[in-house]
Amino acid sequence: MGTVDCQVADLIDDLLVTVENSSLIVSEVQEKQEQAKSMFLSNIDQVLNFDVQTIHFFAANRDFPPETAADKIRIALQKLLQEGAYEFLSGRMKMNPDTGRFEFDCNNAGVGYVVARSHRTLDQIGDLVYPNPAFEQLFTRTFDTLSPASHPLCIVQMTSFECGGFAMGVQTNHATFDGLSFKNFLQNLAALAGDKPLAVTPCNNRQLLAARSPPRVEFPHPELLKLNTPLGPEAAADHAKPPSTSSTATTTTTVFDNTSSDLDFKVFRLSPDDLLDLKAQAKGGKARNTGFNVVSAHIWRCKALSFDAVNNRERESTLLYAVDIRPRLNPPLPAAFAGNAVLTAYATAKCGEIEEAPLWRLVEMVAEGAARMTDEYARSVIDWGELNKGFPNGEFLISSWWRLGFNEVVYPWGKPKYCCPLVYRRKDIILLFPDVEVEDATTATANNAATGGVNVLVALPHKEMAKFETLFYQFLAA
Repeated sequence: MGTVDCQVADLIDDLLVTVENSSLIVSEVQEKQEQAKSMFLSNIDQVLNFDVQTIHFFAANRDFPPETAADKIRIALQKLLQEGAYEFLSGRMKMNPDTGRFEFDCNNAGVGYVVARSHRTLDQIGDLVYPNPAFEQLFTRTFDTLSPASHPLCIVQMTSFECGGFAMGVQTNHATFDGLSFKNFLQNLAALAGDKPLAVTPCNNRQLLAARSPPRVEFPHPELLKLNTPLGPEAAADHAKPPSTSSTATTTTTVFDNTSSDLDFKVFRLSPDDLLDLKAQAKGGKARNTGFNVVSAHIWRCKALSFDAVNNRERESTLLYAVDIRPRLNPPLPAAFAGNAVLTAYATAKCGEIEEAPLWRLVEMVAEGAARMTDEYARSVIDWGELNKGFPNGEFLISSWWRLGFNEVVYPWGKPKYCCPLVYRRKDIILLFPDVEVEDATTATANNAATGGVNVLVALPHKEMAKFETLFYQFLAA
């Protein structure tokens, strides 16, 4: 258990990265096709047209110096495109003018690939859990030679360090993958880099998550906020307007407060013993005391009660989190479904109720959010997205990278030392990360690392952060 204040941590603000070369990887098989295909995107995919970045750090390996690993990743990427498993990755996002929907234009325009060098060592970077703004240098956001319409759906940057270690920075459009399908992608990338067959054959049939005809919204959906934006062909016409005149560009409606200024940013580390303590506190309820449920309930209570409001007890607080719907549909989606198959679950209560409730009751409320996500409910959400444009609606979202398992993927040079997303300071999103992998079990125990602990990344205004921190440890010690 401990707290890391990232504002005062001794972080290197410049990784001294220089780009050595960049290119676009295309499929030679697709080049022979006469006409490009389009890929349907579900209503879940439609609202995820933005880039996400993940960093994968690797320790030095004598048998696989950075240049060798970089070359193997390049070859593996090309194989993934040519074998048809992920041919859509070399395509581009486009708006269909007839339907007003986004889709992938599988035009083989290419996956971005960049080789770079940092004049730092991994030891100089320090604790990789720290959300260091300098990690931005481990990604290539766009190619200056390409127009916005030609922006790659995927760009991979391989950056070597002076110590022989390296980082793989992967940027993907979120419409390409959710967390689980991205892990499958990484497993396949690692397998082909080691001259092995695909570890998982992806299912690319996104029609499995198409809305029903006609759409049937059979449940209320307070977790979604409807936006007044055009649908169908009107949306395509609106999308085509210059930014200065587009109604979508001038709207002031936002679901979350994404202000990053004047926020304290801290990492709260929960050891395996802390997790056991929370589970012990939560005994007595009907819900399963999973690590995620008890940590989420603990965070919800601290976040709700730290809110700076005059009559906070009467205020409703809504926690949001993602639920994988693959096994919840009837029939279930294939486990290898290679798109976005997560929906937003919620728990809501007045802050006075949250303050007075025992932890087991809060765990029950968190668990009820996932239990609500039946086949009927999930299909209702998808159909809602056919009739409306909107986004998740709540006080804050818990985004869990804790058990996604990116750090479990085995490459020819071994598992990553650490994996994490590129972090932005958002008061409306609280992140859960695993800790850094270490080789020595004794050292791991001493550092609360690699033994099942979790890091909680929080960004709040100073006054709210002070109260959140007090409550975090006060409730933990109860």
